[in-house]
Amino acid sequence: MTPTILPLFDWDAVEARSDLDRFFLVRDNLPDQPLISALENLRGQGRDDYPVSAMWNAVVAGVVFQHDSIESLIRELSRNPSLLQACGFDALPKQKKPLAELVRNLNTGKLEIYWPEPEIAYYGVPNSWNFSRFLNNLIALEAQHSLVSGMMLTLREQLMAIVPDFGEHMGYDGKSIESHSTGQQDRQTGKTSDPDANWGKHETTGVDNKTGKPWKTVKSWFGYTLHLIADTQYEIPLAFHLTPASHSEQGELRKMLVEVFDETPELANRCEDFSADRGLDCAETKALLWDTYRVRPLIDTRELWREEKQLPDYDPSKPITRPLFTDRVDTIIHTEKGNVHCLDPITGEQRDLAFQGFEADRNCLKYRCPAATYHLTCQGQAQCHRAGDVSPGAYGRIIRINLEEQNRRIFTPTPYGSPSWNRGYARRSALERINNRIDHGYGFEKHFIRGYAKMKTRIGLALVIMMAMALGHAKAGRHDQMRSLVRPILQAA
Repeated sequence: MTPTILPLFDWDAVEARSDLDRFFLVRDNLPDQPLISALENLRGQGRDDYPVSAMWNAVVAGVVFQHDSIESLIRELSRNPSLLQACGFDALPKQKKPLAELVRNLNTGKLEIYWPEPEIAYYGVPNSWNFSRFLNNLIALEAQHSLVSGMMLTLREQLMAIVPDFGEHMGYDGKSIESHSTGQQDRQTGKTSDPDANWGKHETTGVDNKTGKPWKTVKSWFGYTLHLIADTQYEIPLAFHLTPASHSEQGELRKMLVEVFDETPELANRCEDFSADRGLDCAETKALLWDTYRVRPLIDTRELWREEKQLPDYDPSKPITRPLFTDRVDTIIHTEKGNVHCLDPITGEQRDLAFQGFEADRNCLKYRCPAATYHLTCQGQAQCHRAGDVSPGAYGRIIRINLEEQNRRIFTPTPYGSPSWNRGYARRSALERINNRIDHGYGFEKHFIRGYAKMKTRIGLALVIMMAMALGHAKAGRHDQMRSLVRPILQAA
């Protein structure tokens, strides 16, 4: 058996290999050839001291290894020849040849050749201005052609091809991204140091469980809003939009849904449910998801009913109910959350109707009389049947709620509070964990970015790296590590 001969200067053999594997995972799975070709075209006949692909790999490495500035990345490249080689730079140390000098000997008065001491060897690492020019070109290409963020489409399709259930459960969240600007206007120009950004405000309301008193918190920031759609099972981004902070999330979500499902029709066929918090509660959004794409919306419902709260007998400890059928007097009522009840016309007792599932062919939610389902005694059963103009017999009364005839904000194919709704909505927390990684893993909690083009490029870079790392893990069969950013990669025996 012929022994394996390692190259003399193969820096992959050093101990840093385990850390570099995460970089290789991203480098080898990024569909970046169109971007590199465009960057090479921009360079044209200019100096090629540092190859475009090496500069691009260095920028990627800076994000993978969580450097908060270019200067920090340059220091890392200067002391880490293995990373220098992995990026594509010349990893051999350089040393300038000393130049001979003629020096007059003070003792003899003759001119003699003097060879100074050679300078200390150094690595050929790009300077800050090299990176500055490169990043300007990168930002320009993103602004004109979206070549960085555009990689998400290819990565999305590749992940779907390798992971059969990727995209089955999706969700949305809006995240505030502060600009590196105070938002204060210059007295002379009337502009801020980031004219692309503006002020945003996010209000959160609720009721204290102990005191029953309503509360409200208001968060304001100057910068942008990141609109993110992700797979909530694997916690991997799927698409994003970046807008000024004041931009509405409602309209942007619908725009993104149409865009994503049109770009990747297979994703619309594969997706089963879509979750979002109550701030995205909207009849138009829920109807779009189900009517157009047959995706079940799992979006928390806001409580907007106000008229009943003005009545003298209003009890804040009980949910407000209204008649389900407004065209007749009936015993069926519902809450704003979509919970359906029946009201015993004799005793006044309120019971939850038994949910029997969603009939897709009829586009109806099906409920059954709780007395017949659970074998309970109902004194007003006869009056209930007369009110509904039915004669169901022992099986009990059936209530069908046609979505097209009811409030689409309140009634959805998967009822609020049902076990399947709770399971699906719980997966929405994946968006919060992704946002946490964006802040802490990719440095957006503390950054120095101003301007829409720079911010979009930097966010796009972070998200495509996250997706490329997940793709690399998936190809290697490490599905449990798809969401990991810093966990060491175990080497095969």
